[in-house]
Amino acid sequence: MDWDDLRVFLAVARAESLSGAGKQLALDPATVGRRVARLEAGAGARLFLKSPLGYALTEEGARLVPHAEAAEAALMGAEEAIKGGAGAGLSGQIRLGAPDGCANYILPQVIRTICDENPGLEVQIVALPRVFNLSRREADLAIGVSRPQAGRLTVQKLTDYRLHLAAHPDYLAKAPPLHTLADLPNHRVVGYIADMIFDKELDYLTGLGAASPAMASNSVSVQLNLLRAGAGVGVAHDFALPFAPELVKVLPDALSLTRAFWLIRHEGDAHSARLARFAGGLAQGIRREVQRLEGRTFVPVPAQDA
Repeated sequence: MDWDDLRVFLAVARAESLSGAGKQLALDPATVGRRVARLEAGAGARLFLKSPLGYALTEEGARLVPHAEAAEAALMGAEEAIKGGAGAGLSGQIRLGAPDGCANYILPQVIRTICDENPGLEVQIVALPRVFNLSRREADLAIGVSRPQAGRLTVQKLTDYRLHLAAHPDYLAKAPPLHTLADLPNHRVVGYIADMIFDKELDYLTGLGAASPAMASNSVSVQLNLLRAGAGVGVAHDFALPFAPELVKVLPDALSLTRAFWLIRHEGDAHSARLARFAGGLAQGIRREVQRLEGRTFVPVPAQDA
């Protein structure tokens, strides 16, 4: 089989459309369709079924995917070997998906350091409040707030992080007393839009007896800025509070939440030395930055894949 045709096959399988694959490959959809047809003719099998929803893999197509990904990984490995060994700097483009809190308050410092050390490297940070689909190659790596339970993935815990209630002193001065969590129903709450919480680990308010958020957003940054504007009281990341020094923690002894960041990679990339080196620097940098922002002492932790 021709690698160029396999590359097109993978793009269609991931995008589930000719136009989506064409955007990734800088080809027009008609060309993508002809390449798929050529591969199907050579293989003597139908690889996709077209429907109003797009292109879905047939049973034969699904069986081809891991072999095509193995060829992709082998080609990437060959390119890495040619460009240099372990002592050479990282280069090329890496796309990293992350929830917007991590992307806004942690990754800029971490990625700046990595790129300073690797001038030939181009890193794209995709900040979206949802789970990334690595099987469709929306990103090369992704950071999640919970451990995936399915998929051909490798998962590594990066670090725990903490959250507390926070508010602006101006809001607290004019609001009803807030001495215990039982007082929360009397307050204007800032939080997530309930039907846009994409991970159960982000459902901070359930069980606290608080009212539905009077002001809500699917963005951590917007929520923090609402708190900075004196809009109400809400749960804030400790690592974000240094960027909003006017805020104060509220009832820190009564409510202290701990969550974790996970680094998620596609199983087919397990043998990529380039991505492994990037992941190692990323993991160490995120641990260090979270602990610095939270005011904790940094303790190096060996990376462990699971």
